[in-house]
Amino acid sequence: MHTAQSSSHNQGTNNRFYDRNSLPHGWLDCPPYGDELGCIIPSKVPLGESFNEYINSDKRYSSQQVIHQQRLLGRELGLVIDLTNTSRYYPISDWTRKGINYLKIKCRGRDAVPDDASVDKFVSEVLQFRSRQMHSKKYVLVHCTHGHNRTGYMIAHFLIRTESISVTEAMDKFARARHPGIYKQDYIDALYNFYHEIKPEFLVCPQTPEWKRSSDLDLNGQTVTDQDDGGAAALKENLVRSEVITSEDVLGESVPPDQLQTMRQFCYQALKLSVGARGNMQFPGSHPVSLSRDNLQLLRQRYYYATWKADGTRYMMLITWDGCYLIDRKFYFRKVQIRFPCKSSNKGIAEKTHHYTLLDGEMIIDIEPNTQNQERRYLIYDLIAINQVSVMERPFSERWMILENEVIKPRNCERDFLYQT
Repeated sequence: MHTAQSSSHNQGTNNRFYDRNSLPHGWLDCPPYGDELGCIIPSKVPLGESFNEYINSDKRYSSQQVIHQQRLLGRELGLVIDLTNTSRYYPISDWTRKGINYLKIKCRGRDAVPDDASVDKFVSEVLQFRSRQMHSKKYVLVHCTHGHNRTGYMIAHFLIRTESISVTEAMDKFARARHPGIYKQDYIDALYNFYHEIKPEFLVCPQTPEWKRSSDLDLNGQTVTDQDDGGAAALKENLVRSEVITSEDVLGESVPPDQLQTMRQFCYQALKLSVGARGNMQFPGSHPVSLSRDNLQLLRQRYYYATWKADGTRYMMLITWDGCYLIDRKFYFRKVQIRFPCKSSNKGIAEKTHHYTLLDGEMIIDIEPNTQNQERRYLIYDLIAINQVSVMERPFSERWMILENEVIKPRNCERDFLYQT
């Protein structure tokens, strides 16, 4: 027996005892799994044999039954991704002894959506798994407690990034595979905010399913919190954030090592650089030089473009369809969520975004004279590659024109459209 903090009240106290084998609320009548989405199968959490005495035989859903049921459908599992915030539901060996890989990505649940690092890890792991299974098709079983909100949130991210579809399309695909889909408003809002998309007026958050609604209250009529959720209190983190923006701030999320290596290689290829004998790669962006007497001679030898002096932090920027990556002078990448639409003849939200467009520039902090509010701005100095095609050997004037027409104007037009609507 363990003691836990809960929002449920029992005889005037906030503390209660619970059995590790108590069932997740709503689990019994929650449908076990959904239809496949590519190589992904959404599912509720399978429960180990220690739960059997609490579950009628016709309601049991263990790893053994999962494997058997999926095989009957012609689907062989190769990986299980567990998004729950606990390890009490089953032993990992239930999967590994059957030759199925297991990955834990802890997500709190309830109204706390998975963080960006967890989303990136999920997408990266599924992509790696898919690339390894090119010749022997196996599936990824993804589960949280009930297989709807956290699971749907992660799968929606994966679909948006790999199929280049909108948030609305991704949520609709998941809802058709796992009815009723994501049914928590915070998760839906987070997806639209993350991808800077406008939520359609016709979009209505699905009602909480009956199997979950009927089990959300205890015998005293109080709200029940799943032990996996981390509780509503987990949403209110005591974070004290500085209101002052500085150039020393660490921006964005780190990227996995394999993704880092792939992106570094692209930068070198775009710049037509060769890797040294030791395989070391260095930051390939431009560096400032002092205006010394020797360097002044260069101004007499060639034409140069001049601009004002900017006091900021040097970054290259790699734009992809799932976000942008700031590249610092140590050649490390940090992911930030900025959208760069491709040029489109239609007004409004562009269907396609840039993918593997490489810029060189600097991040500065501007201060609005009237309000004294700080705002980050990225000043672009050069265009190196656009949509996987290197342009570095073209004249600078041509690169600048492409940059203006293909990168900056489409973004500004879409931004203006969003402001107006």
